[in-house]
Amino acid sequence: MSPDEILRQLDLGEDQDVEFKAAEAGLPRSLWETLSAFANTEGGTLVLGVSEVDQGLEVTGLRRPESLLKIFWDTHNNSQKLSGPICSPSDVRIAVVNGRKVIVISVPRATRMQRPVFLYGNPLTGTYKRNFEGDYRCTESEVRQMLRDASDDPQDAQILEGFDLDDLDRETLAAYRNRFGSRDPDHPFLALSEWDFLERLGALRRDRKSGAEGLTLAGLLMFGRERSLLDGVSHYHVDYQEAMSDDPEVRWTYRLTVDGKWEPNLFNFYYRVYPRLVEGLDLPFKLDRSAVRLEETHVHEALREALVNTLIHADHQSARPITVIKRRDAFIFTNPGRLRIPREMLYQGGVSDPRNPNLQKMFQLLGLGEKAGSGFQKILRAWREQHWLIPFVAEHPVLEMTRIFLPVSSMIPEAIEQEIRAIVGDQYASLDESDRVILMLAHRFGEVGNADIQPYCPDHPRDIGVRLRRFVAKGWLSKTGHTRGTRYRLPASASLDLFAGGGDAVSSSGHFAVSSGHSGVATGHSEAHQDVAIEGEQGALRQLAAPVRDKGRAPKELVEQTIASLCRARWLTLRELAELLGRDSEALRKHYITRLLRQGRLLPRYPHHPNHPEQAYQASESASV
Repeated sequence: MSPDEILRQLDLGEDQDVEFKAAEAGLPRSLWETLSAFANTEGGTLVLGVSEVDQGLEVTGLRRPESLLKIFWDTHNNSQKLSGPICSPSDVRIAVVNGRKVIVISVPRATRMQRPVFLYGNPLTGTYKRNFEGDYRCTESEVRQMLRDASDDPQDAQILEGFDLDDLDRETLAAYRNRFGSRDPDHPFLALSEWDFLERLGALRRDRKSGAEGLTLAGLLMFGRERSLLDGVSHYHVDYQEAMSDDPEVRWTYRLTVDGKWEPNLFNFYYRVYPRLVEGLDLPFKLDRSAVRLEETHVHEALREALVNTLIHADHQSARPITVIKRRDAFIFTNPGRLRIPREMLYQGGVSDPRNPNLQKMFQLLGLGEKAGSGFQKILRAWREQHWLIPFVAEHPVLEMTRIFLPVSSMIPEAIEQEIRAIVGDQYASLDESDRVILMLAHRFGEVGNADIQPYCPDHPRDIGVRLRRFVAKGWLSKTGHTRGTRYRLPASASLDLFAGGGDAVSSSGHFAVSSGHSGVATGHSEAHQDVAIEGEQGALRQLAAPVRDKGRAPKELVEQTIASLCRARWLTLRELAELLGRDSEALRKHYITRLLRQGRLLPRYPHHPNHPEQAYQASESASV
């Protein structure tokens, strides 16, 4: 982080990956808690020599930063204080900001082998994680989840004490063996006894060191009975949902979960869920070399890979559930446990680091799943063939979960292309594919950052940054935030049509409908009248927001009063508020919206669905302005 970036961040305050500390009387104990939290989450930057004053944050500097650096490195390299070194010499430096010296510490994200990064020799009490702008001590279950991932021992090879073959569902075993035999009738495993067959699969194991033998976690997960599953894995939960209704109040139209009506092991879950996932896929059929119709497409294969990967890569001893959701516009696969390889390597392919290799083998013997790290490549291929938005993989570092989002929508629908043309004008023809994809993502997702674009664009992140800066200079995108928190969105002039409905539902074409009864824009008015009304209202809102937007740093009370004033006029989305106030939307949500909702001064449009894509806010009658 450069001196200029530090000064800009002072206006925004602390956030998910930036922390300021005074350090006037020496290195504070909280420094090490924050270092642990950054390392165990997504990394971050610590700046020492910044104090909190009445007006906010101020650079007060350090009198003897060199002495503090020595103390830092002595503690950093002391295994009794920190579990292991996480920073390299290039991560720590002295910088001059406003003529005063500060220390800047860039904390990298720890690898799975390094986690947990903990303090004072005790991982159960000295492990921290980052949650928005604060650090919190990890629970014992969170620490044990990190420890499981740090080990190279397969998670599913654990021998379960007190469990035996009676804990397996006989019908599931028979069904597995029948499918295996149908696929490879001459396989030598089929001639083995039941015990030997399960041992070859990894469902039974003998520990050569201790001599213990018995049912493994993999065997229980794949073939277990419900009661046995819940006894062996106390938080075991698999959940399939179909959310196919247009009514946002209807959570699902079909659900399969652990409810006592079936044996919910992974084998049965897969074979009940997969047919429903692919049911209704409206895809053109293809012919093989003999001109015979192929019943499956690459999309079918991709959904199979996504479902299997969710089951075999999950941390099944976590308290979090495995969830699969089918929507009209997307398929969503969520499993406990973070990625064990960097996300960019997942998109590149060729690298595999499974948590549960025995489960992986069991599915592979049925012809399901890949071992060479090419499974996600099949998903990407299928989605590119359909010209759909590229699948998005996201980690939740606090919940320790991974989500794969497979959107079933065109990369650049005609309606969106027309709107982008309206922004760019005559220069649209000169845009290359990457340019158009970036503008499309800003349109479809509301706002994007460099990291969000990378999976959709083959360019180096640095080149993506150059494109984004060029778009800002041309007025095609507007920019908020700084460093890794920088976000880009369509400019205000291009957002008028999008926001004219004040949060009304999005039509199937992707356009936001203009409310016929809003601000005097009645049905039957001409488009010119609508434009005048929209521009007039937008101008009034911008005038209300000017006292905050025109100040680099505004008092918290003024910002809260201004938000209440704006939302008194009509329902406003977070993106609209951020645009009007000239603030980063994520910082606005964390520091103001959440607080105003808690105080009852703002009301959400969808109170039971806080993450609703059309969520908007209105001031309550009791809100002081």
